[in-house]
Amino acid sequence: MARLGDLERAVLDCLWQAGEPQTVREVHEALAERQLAYTTVMTTLQRLARKGLVTQDAQARAHLFSAVATREEMFTELMTDALGIAGDEHEAMLRFVDGISPQARAALAERLERDSQA
Repeated sequence: MARLGDLERAVLDCLWQAGEPQTVREVHEALAERQLAYTTVMTTLQRLARKGLVTQDAQARAHLFSAVATREEMFTELMTDALGIAGDEHEAMLRFVDGISPQARAALAERLERDSQA
């Protein structure tokens, strides 16, 4: 999966928060504090569509854009890809775990414990 820029991440955040397909105008309005040109938002949505991260429904008069995956699904794919290119998958995972919050570590330990009992 291609690396995402700050604006691409912000646009995806808008789509995830909306929970339903959005027009370019709706995304542009959600990002109003950034004072972006409408065409910049449109280009970013089209770029995300070319990357396969957003779907574009051209059936309506105004095209509707939706994220292809949830935030969590996208993160899982990114982590899986990263582990796939790591020289030492185990070391990479341990370093990742060292960098997460104690709450996230506890949730991970709980999940691993539950999965090992299944």
